Amino acid sequence: MTQKERVLQFLQDGGNLTRLNAWDELGVLEAPARIWDLRAEGYNIKTKLTPIKNRYGEKVRIATWTLEDEA
Repeated sequence: MTQKERVLQFLQDGGNLTRLNAWDELGVLEAPARIWDLRAEGYNIKTKLTPIKNRYGEKVRIATWTLEDEA
């Protein structure tokens, strides 16, 4: 199974994908590239940017991707 296929399956199963869980759970280091590939194939993937503080107390935003229903 390719990285793109693993990401797609994860999203189709209702998962919320971030860079961290893409690496930890799927072995995918460049999750944004796989999201780009899937969007290029026509999948409706939503990006939500969530503000958090990193380990240094700095404000940053992380992307969370979800697969939108094709209704």
